[in-house]
Amino acid sequence: MFVDAIERIDLFTRPLHSIVRLYGHNEIVPGSATLFFVNEQGCAITCKHVAELVAKADAIYHNYRDFQGARRDVLREKDAAQRISQLEVKFKLQSETIIRVRNSFVGCVDQYKELTIDMHPTQDLALLRFKGYNRLLYGSYATFLGDSNRVKPGRSLCRLGYPFPEFTNFRYNASVDDIEWTADGRVTSPRFPIDGIVTRLLSENGGITGIELSTPGLRGQSGGPLFDTNGLIYGMQSATRHLHLGFDIEDREVLVNGRKSRVSNYPFLNVGQCVHVDVIKAFLRERGVKYYEG
Repeated sequence: MFVDAIERIDLFTRPLHSIVRLYGHNEIVPGSATLFFVNEQGCAITCKHVAELVAKADAIYHNYRDFQGARRDVLREKDAAQRISQLEVKFKLQSETIIRVRNSFVGCVDQYKELTIDMHPTQDLALLRFKGYNRLLYGSYATFLGDSNRVKPGRSLCRLGYPFPEFTNFRYNASVDDIEWTADGRVTSPRFPIDGIVTRLLSENGGITGIELSTPGLRGQSGGPLFDTNGLIYGMQSATRHLHLGFDIEDREVLVNGRKSRVSNYPFLNVGQCVHVDVIKAFLRERGVKYYEG
């Protein structure tokens, strides 16, 4: 049903690859998200929660570098362990605290001198503008639904994104105590579509702001387009909601592999939540960004 649409959407939908290091660890945690371009001027949209991590990357690393400098100054003191604990509190570092984030915008532009980020004040939506590039690496751009009255419960729609971070072009460099991208390894992650039907329209303060889908959006699909069989954009994948079904089972005896066992189960329905197309278009207009309707 969505074969041709996916091919069209793929021309302007791109992955954001991220590598993360946590305090107290040298292991690298890979992650991915999605963005898609709305015009031929290097403008793309993604989720606010994705853009926030991009925007905070330098500040996160600077905080850790400042901690490293302060730690070196106290290492030779008799109460070094206590002083380091105090520094951890000062710099807000705990086990599993993010201390380094590196991001790679795959297949977007050949290079860029500046990336500006505008956050929507209330919705999970952000605008990225690549500046100072020589060449665009995406082949098309989004066409947004013109008549939002077509967004109704029961309509089949699809989302496209990059939920599985299978890239391996990164390493921990012990000589500089940092994580970095490399020229070796796999540089791509597979695209992944997931369809569903519109179940409900979501509202805030009396206005429609979101679209609920019968299937969940997967981690890494955040920021990916929501589209119909013609490739028209109806919204953007934002989050997954967990609806308690009420079919709870508590301490019930069942047979598991031929043996009696007591189980409890509290089932939830996982549904996708997308930013509504009208919210996206209004935000682009407010920021003076060119976009296309169909």
